[in-house]
Amino acid sequence: MRGFGVLEAVIMDHVWDRDAEDTTVREIFDELSTQRDIAYTTVMSTMDNLHRKGWLVRHRAGKAYRYRPTLTREEHSARLMVEALGSGGRPDLVLSHFVDRISADESAGLRAALRGLAVRKASEAP
Repeated sequence: MRGFGVLEAVIMDHVWDRDAEDTTVREIFDELSTQRDIAYTTVMSTMDNLHRKGWLVRHRAGKAYRYRPTLTREEHSARLMVEALGSGGRPDLVLSHFVDRISADESAGLRAALRGLAVRKASEAP
């Protein structure tokens, strides 16, 4: 994922997989340690870095912090798509190439999202 280091992306995936539930460094460490050789302090410092960068918010719960993401995985993905659209040359051509490469199901989802947007915009109009 753009914007994250490799370990940051792995940790964010684990945090996002917990849905809206807050999590602790210990809980993420316990999950990661079954997949890789990693130190608790590495997870702790990475989650602290994600907090400082604004990707995670935290609140104290006893002696530990409980963390949750500031954006959903989908909101983060949408932000990346907007960045790619704005920085990849002509936006109309970028969008055209994107649409050429998506599946029929993704295309149907895009059409549904555009219809929903049109309905929301129409209801907001004075």
